[in-house]
Amino acid sequence: MSNSVLFDAPGPKARRLSITLSIVVGVLIVAGLYWLYAVLAAPRPSSGGIVLPGMFDPSRWDVFANPEVWTFIWSGVVNTLQAAAAAAVLALILGVVFALLRTAKASWVRVPTTVVLEFVRGMPVLLMMLFILLGFASGAYWAVVLALGLYNGAIIGEALRAGLAALPRGQREAGLSLGLRELQTRMLIEFPQAFRQMLPIIVAQLVVLLKDTSLGYIVGYPELIRSTMNNLASFYGNRYLFSFFIVTLVIYLIMNLSLSWFARWLSKRTDSARRGGKAKKNVPVDPGLAIAQASATAAQSESKQGL
Repeated sequence: MSNSVLFDAPGPKARRLSITLSIVVGVLIVAGLYWLYAVLAAPRPSSGGIVLPGMFDPSRWDVFANPEVWTFIWSGVVNTLQAAAAAAVLALILGVVFALLRTAKASWVRVPTTVVLEFVRGMPVLLMMLFILLGFASGAYWAVVLALGLYNGAIIGEALRAGLAALPRGQREAGLSLGLRELQTRMLIEFPQAFRQMLPIIVAQLVVLLKDTSLGYIVGYPELIRSTMNNLASFYGNRYLFSFFIVTLVIYLIMNLSLSWFARWLSKRTDSARRGGKAKKNVPVDPGLAIAQASATAAQSESKQGL
């Protein structure tokens, strides 16, 4: 008897094949990890006939016993979080402004805003940083903050616009019937609902913003990668380059996974509140798919209003 509307329960032969494939894949994964460990742990020759120890040799990690190294690494973490926090605030403010201008009734406001948004979204963030740094002589910090804030503000603005357009028309009409102005209706009634609906997507975009602070390495901003992989590695030599790479990777994983966990938790909370109770199933949110679905709903709503 089948227990699914999509496929029947696997028989004995299918189960044996599944178990066999699982064992083979598991063995290949373990073998690959062992091979990677053996390659990294093996001594390797260098110029001058000197044989250097493997990557996991204690002599490659003794530098982290120095408290000054961790102080320097911590300064890189602080600079990264400082730039990310300032850019996130700017992106949220610009997102609201872009959403308001993008949904304006006047075409002389809406059309230029659309052109600016498409230009900003299509321009690489690194080129934007270089343009701000070279064109305005703003300094590395402001080049990173302004470029990340402008680019991610455009993305957040499109998400908020889709959330506004997807709301029922009765929300705006109810606000106007209460005597509120058009802008008051947007800010007091429609925007809070759109923001809550798109909040998981916005937080996921802020995770991308945090990772993109690493582009500040190119413009000379002393963020985490520049502090460890450039400054510390240049001071202590290439002997510790792999060690600094691993430490930098772990720190980035901790920061990004913490924000990703917060985004998933926020998605569950907002989904539970929208349903009026505890969500029955925890489904991960795909930001790109959610924006596409909201944009499609917004397009349908706009086409209906135009008829």
